[in-house]
Amino acid sequence: MKNYLLYYLLITLSIIVNSCSEGFKEEYSKFYIVLAEVTAITTPTTDTTPDYTFSSNESGTITYGGSCSSSTTIATTGNNTITLNILSVGTYADCTITVSKTMKTNKSVTILSDSLTITSFTVSSSDDSSSDDSSSDDSSSSGSGVFVAVGNNGAIIRSTDNGTTWDNATSPTNNNLAWGAGITFGNNTFVAVGSSGTIIRSTDNGSSFDNVTKVDSTTLNGVAFGNNTFVAVGASGKIVKSTDNGSTFSAVTRPITNGINGVTFGNNTFVAVGNSGKIVRSTDNGTSWDNASSGITTIIEDVTFGNNTFVAVGDSGNIVRSTDNGTSWDNATDPGGHFWGVGFGNNTFVAVAHGGMILRSTDNGSSFSNVVDPGNHLTGVGFGNNTFVVVGVYGELHRSTDNGTNWESKKSVNPVGTSERLNSVAF
Repeated sequence: MKNYLLYYLLITLSIIVNSCSEGFKEEYSKFYIVLAEVTAITTPTTDTTPDYTFSSNESGTITYGGSCSSSTTIATTGNNTITLNILSVGTYADCTITVSKTMKTNKSVTILSDSLTITSFTVSSSDDSSSDDSSSDDSSSSGSGVFVAVGNNGAIIRSTDNGTTWDNATSPTNNNLAWGAGITFGNNTFVAVGSSGTIIRSTDNGSSFDNVTKVDSTTLNGVAFGNNTFVAVGASGKIVKSTDNGSTFSAVTRPITNGINGVTFGNNTFVAVGNSGKIVRSTDNGTSWDNASSGITTIIEDVTFGNNTFVAVGDSGNIVRSTDNGTSWDNATDPGGHFWGVGFGNNTFVAVAHGGMILRSTDNGSSFSNVVDPGNHLTGVGFGNNTFVVVGVYGELHRSTDNGTNWESKKSVNPVGTSERLNSVAF
């Protein structure tokens, strides 16, 4: 009788424990994380490190996607205000926040998460929010900003009305300034590079430029800004960087000996492209670089970033793209031609080619279609204030305010003259 009673007690206890465990697991299955936007980022904003507030019904680990990041990695229950890491001028429509939490029992592990897309916003230069913006004569412009284009023989022109009209800027050099990615903007500073190691900078919205002491006489072909750092690339694998707003540059160890033609920044990663299909990347602000495989062996001229995607263009119609921060690359469509430059804005990639072709992609660079052929070689693409500007030989200037679908020529107002080649443009 005692043994039967003991067995009965053990069976009853087991049933109770299993019921509690199953109930505990069932309660876990009812948990979920919900994120909601509380305070969006004012747009346009001149703050390059804007604050953003969202709410979460659970605490957890924060991860960031798209073109934005922050040093804040833990979310608490309730409202959370984060400060985004420094941003360049441009439109940000792909920034996401994900909060994750791991729930454990003795028998199972459940990962809870939810993601939130930050409402699109634009970081603009200091001129964009001035009281004079509303008086712009160009009704097709949305606000105003500063485009700066550079070219051969030190040519520099600028536009304060979204590429409608252009004026000469003071140039300190007669050297050629690079095509494709030859100029960039960050921390209220324009930096341009060119032949014989030329580096110039402007802190007055491109009105005037000064020479920066060159590292050496190696030709520089491209420059980009990210994480408070300017990185320039050039012939024979040359890479130089600046962490003082372009006042001084220093060389880093060359990852390759092939010429490097273009560089860009996205997702805390610098990606540079060059001859023989070479691609190198850096995740420590340009200090050290790793090789990536592009899958092609022809020249790659330029690279850009948008919607969590790097797109690079080059010779023989080659376009390659990466969705894993430049680690691996796939071929996109081959529309033919020799591509010199590529840019991104408003979920659209725009590429320009030898012979004057302008192409666009609205599927993250998977395919490109030819939208217009102005006739002369085009070499550079810039985007800002919902406007694309492309430049080329003989002072070629074109602008689009509908995401690259239609283009108007501004060649007739180019103050440089029809004989001067324009190589690159930035906002």
